[in-house]
Amino acid sequence: MGLLKPGINEVIATTTRNAAPIGVHFRDNRAYMILFRGSHTFENIKRKGWVVANFVQDPVIYVRTAFEDLPPESFIDETIGDLTMQRLKGADAWAAFTATIERTTSESMIVALSLRKEIIEDLVFHPVNRGFGNIIDATVHATRYVENRNPSLKQLIEQHAGIIKKCGGKRELDALDLLMQHIA
Repeated sequence: MGLLKPGINEVIATTTRNAAPIGVHFRDNRAYMILFRGSHTFENIKRKGWVVANFVQDPVIYVRTAFEDLPPESFIDETIGDLTMQRLKGADAWAAFTATIERTTSESMIVALSLRKEIIEDLVFHPVNRGFGNIIDATVHATRYVENRNPSLKQLIEQHAGIIKKCGGKRELDALDLLMQHIA
């Protein structure tokens, strides 16, 4: 798997006309995701058995897909073998997987991923940006914060916001503004 690197790869996962930020775990040549019950991604993978990992460098997309549904025109159909899958329009690269449920619990399921196809659409250099990385972390905390309003999560979000304001560019600042609207 050329696009995935060891560790947790932050992507925008697409399933049937749905997009959400997800971490794809890649360790010892094995790719998998942990999905939580109640999400569209969980239900779509359980029903259809496929997912596309979209590699995107726009921080606003990570925040939008964490809290909102994208319009239908955001997706492109890709036929891979006998399956028609959807990927994000404008992704720098994408990898299509069949998804096999390995284990379920009362709260989550572990899904093994088998690569079907991967494509680099646009080869663009993206320097490391601490603002972008902190948007990812703040978004993870924010999705949990809206569920339980835990003050320690709010404090973590504010800590990340400080770094985003210091290190981020315009898109990271736009993403932070959107994130703060969703947690207000």
